[in-house]
Amino acid sequence: MLRRMISRHVLIVVLLAGLMNTPAFAQDGEQVRGDLSANKLTMQSVLHVDLNRNIARVPLFKGSVGGTTVWYVIMDVSDEGLARELGINFAPRLANATNGCPGCVQEVRSSDSVLGRAEVEFNGMIDFSPARIYVPGPMAFPPLEAQPGAIGDRKYTDLVRIQGTTAVYNAPMVAVGEGPFDVLDHTNTNDRVMSIDTDNRTVDLLFIRAFSHGKDVFYFTFGATSALGAVLERGTFVPAQGLLPFQNGSEHPDGTRSAIFAFTNGQTGPTSPPAQGLRHVVIDGLLPQEANLLNTTLLEALRIGGDSHNVLDSFPTLRDPRLARLYTPMWDTRLAVWSPLAVARGLNVAQTDANQIRQLAVRGLVTSPGGVPLGSNNSVVNCPVFGFLNDPPTEPQAPRPRVRGRVVD
Repeated sequence: MLRRMISRHVLIVVLLAGLMNTPAFAQDGEQVRGDLSANKLTMQSVLHVDLNRNIARVPLFKGSVGGTTVWYVIMDVSDEGLARELGINFAPRLANATNGCPGCVQEVRSSDSVLGRAEVEFNGMIDFSPARIYVPGPMAFPPLEAQPGAIGDRKYTDLVRIQGTTAVYNAPMVAVGEGPFDVLDHTNTNDRVMSIDTDNRTVDLLFIRAFSHGKDVFYFTFGATSALGAVLERGTFVPAQGLLPFQNGSEHPDGTRSAIFAFTNGQTGPTSPPAQGLRHVVIDGLLPQEANLLNTTLLEALRIGGDSHNVLDSFPTLRDPRLARLYTPMWDTRLAVWSPLAVARGLNVAQTDANQIRQLAVRGLVTSPGGVPLGSNNSVVNCPVFGFLNDPPTEPQAPRPRVRGRVVD
């Protein structure tokens, strides 16, 4: 018994030392200012990144649904040549999106074989008119009430393919109509649209700060296959994408999803590290409030570190070509819960690497809700990456653990 107690104490000390030895990030909000330079972008089509307000400007494209004008953006594509040509992310696994889910990709009509060169007729539509609602629960998360601010119909998906071609694009809709556009309450725009210019064909989007492979990274967010996920992301509820392949298949060669880890009970406080997770973004990132240019308090809270700072399992800048090709904007959500022991000992600090989280899960310090082994909750969120703050993610910060000879997903 004494030997087991000593071993357990040593393990906790080692883990605590490792957890506190996190890389240096811009914890002081004063360091995160100015514009992001072009050499820190994974998407060269991004026109401007304002770090003072967490807003990025991207090209805007025009389409229609049954005679109604819609506006969309292009983030990723499954074809490497098109990715270079359009200045967007190469995401080869998007080509797998219809595996077991034929309706996960819209077939659209266009006079040009390359998306964005001509107007497009879509099949699915988004209703942006609902009010987004998040009523915090006693612990901030989970909520007492949540309602998404945008809902896709049964034909709508963020993923599209032009009829007669093979490339799959990530092309989310962000606004409907000819204007004027509501960028305060977002009754005809995505909840992250800060401004829109249909004459110059640009849109300004509120982005999210996160971690990947030990580095501080940025991503946009659009559709989510669960209503709560859409509320948390300020995105669109897109149930038609719910069968995207595959749950708990972050490295599945025929899959489209990669893992994203979101902590439910990380530490709170204005900056991350050490704060992280869903309680943090609700309390410190002012999640219940409307995001717009007039809400400078919210924009400042996000600038200094109020985002949930989720952890991404793949990134297009990784040195190993096999790992880089695993990048996909379709993220398989893992809700991660720190154990009572970890919380009591203050171990629930911000994590920055997916494999390090998996190592913690193998040791029993992190689980899924209810104490079950860490895994997917089968909610998929569309979050295309577009850049990094300092250095690009290049490699995992820990080996992927094995349990009984099997690699942990």
